[in-house]
Amino acid sequence: MTAALGLATRGLGRVWPNPAVGCVLVKDGTVVGRGWTQAGGRPHAETEALGRAGAAARGATVYVTLEPCAHHGRTPPCADALVAAGIVRAVVAIVDPDPRVNGGGIARLQAAGVAVESGVLAGVAEALNAGFFMRLARGRPLVTLKTATTLDGRIATASGASQWITGEAARRRAHLERARHDAIMVGAGTAAADNPALTCRLPGLTHASPVRIVADSHLRTPLTHKVVATANTQPTWFVTLGRGDAERKRAFRDAGVELIEVDADALGRPDLGQALGALGARGITRLLVEGGGGLAASLFRAALVDRVLWFRAARVVGGDGRAAILPLGVVDVGAMPTLARLAMQTLGEDVLETYAVQT
Repeated sequence: MTAALGLATRGLGRVWPNPAVGCVLVKDGTVVGRGWTQAGGRPHAETEALGRAGAAARGATVYVTLEPCAHHGRTPPCADALVAAGIVRAVVAIVDPDPRVNGGGIARLQAAGVAVESGVLAGVAEALNAGFFMRLARGRPLVTLKTATTLDGRIATASGASQWITGEAARRRAHLERARHDAIMVGAGTAAADNPALTCRLPGLTHASPVRIVADSHLRTPLTHKVVATANTQPTWFVTLGRGDAERKRAFRDAGVELIEVDADALGRPDLGQALGALGARGITRLLVEGGGGLAASLFRAALVDRVLWFRAARVVGGDGRAAILPLGVVDVGAMPTLARLAMQTLGEDVLETYAVQT
């Protein structure tokens, strides 16, 4: 199952709206087939593994990180394919909560006489596809806020200079996270200040760049900005207010940008809850947010942050530097967002801390 989970991670950021699944077929102590969900969500991991195993799949045990599907979509049910291939035992990490499956795949296997064991490394499997489960449960993607700061929590100097606070190893890791997420979001301020391309520039992973999203209330981002100028070659969405200027909207659409129009929140900015719901409706399961302090604060105020990736450099800039998170209006200590540290990793001279926001 550990090997199957490792295979599943290869699909992160590329298989939405489907889950990232890994599958290993074992017969007489030998791996006879393996697979993972392919780009766009098809073929499924089981289909890939069965194709590689061929006739050797008969009499084998299948290890799969998510319950095999039991419904007809663009492909027949994987549970039926496993039965037809002659699988005699199935080890499943976690049941698929999708209402179209939710135990149905296991039931099909058992009805055909396949011995089924479930719950193996379930916690790891659940964490792997937390975005898929979040979209099913709440209709929005899992939101991971990424920030790179000094020790005193500053993302830039007083003048706005920020390149580079962290070192090369940390920046490479940040680009890997881009490849492992379905979409990346920044605010209009960050877009204007940095003119980022918002792509993955790691060798061998440039094809894995995420959908680029900019939250821009009034579409003030210049049409010459990198993300707008390249919108015809890399999916680019702008979250904006529905009451905006029609001519400006037309110019963005002509440039290849997809507009997601939402209502205003209490501060007159795009309602982020609506925006995330729209992303979920489009199939996004994992959203990486690289915006500045304003967008980070808005997400925290709306209780829409699920994970935090905090890159920390061994530097201090002082109180006049720009904060990673703008004021939240917290008065009582008990009202502060509370996070649980999941992991800590050294990257050159920098440290990456991974947190889950507690609810």
